[in-house]
Amino acid sequence: MAKKAVVYSCTECGSQSGKWLGRCPDCNAWNSYAQEDAPAGSARPAALSATGAPMPIAQIGTDHSPRISTNIESLDRVLGGGLVLGGVTLVGGEPGIGKSTLLLQVAEQLAQHGTVLYVSGEESPNQIALRARRLGTLSSNIHLFTETSIERILAEVEKLHPAVLIVDSIQTVHTTMNDSMPGSIAQVRDSAGVLMTAAKRLSLPIFLIGHITKEGTIAGPKTLEHIVDTVLYFEGEKFQNYRVVRACKNRFGPVNEVAIFEMHDAGLEEVPNPSAALISQRSQSAGSAILAAVEGTRPLLIEVQAEKSSSHSVRPRS
Repeated sequence: MAKKAVVYSCTECGSQSGKWLGRCPDCNAWNSYAQEDAPAGSARPAALSATGAPMPIAQIGTDHSPRISTNIESLDRVLGGGLVLGGVTLVGGEPGIGKSTLLLQVAEQLAQHGTVLYVSGEESPNQIALRARRLGTLSSNIHLFTETSIERILAEVEKLHPAVLIVDSIQTVHTTMNDSMPGSIAQVRDSAGVLMTAAKRLSLPIFLIGHITKEGTIAGPKTLEHIVDTVLYFEGEKFQNYRVVRACKNRFGPVNEVAIFEMHDAGLEEVPNPSAALISQRSQSAGSAILAAVEGTRPLLIEVQAEKSSSHSVRPRS
């Protein structure tokens, strides 16, 4: 039996080599090479359009379709005004931070515009429905689908014609274009590429949930962030109530806006006045000061603390 060919790919830039390298010669990243099966030359994703010839730019029509609002003001601001038709948004965050909770609440709001297809490769429909009942996100327009095959997911998309597609998570799905295991570098890259092609072809907004590594970056190759249109990081401490959503990439809007939420038993709630929330427990001790910081288009008041202690030396050291 012939030995299966393998290649080593850099998780940062996607550079490939026939052997493992300690340092990537293209991006100079250390210990970034991971093994994957060599491509077998299978079929590639369908083209974005049926027009195979170049066209003068002046003859190409413009798309004046309005953005789709999530009805969550702060999230719309981070997205640049709402969802763009055909846009792919990657939401990354640590396990348990509330990514699925946020997108279930978003699905409830987007269900007013049509069918929302929520695809999960990690939880059963009963588990998702249990969370949905707690959050009150029980719209009849939200359809749950537990599947990990990209081809079957797209077949359901063609059948339902949803207004929005949510995939939870990109690390669990796989495509027949690649024989490697789900979650591998090649599968994550190829699956995201197929979904991106479908989003542009069908003008379908897609949300992808991505896991975070110990280094604080989205798991998978760095090219995953290059493929999608928008990358949102969902940050916060597991044992604190406040969560922050910030954009680190956005082809359709700014990347300096943040949205602040507070986690409750009934889900995430927008913080209407972040300044008041951030300084509500301000310390009155010496060394505490209030600083005005600008995040996007909003100024925020935050508390800055400096350690201060008495010294009996002639020249105290800081």
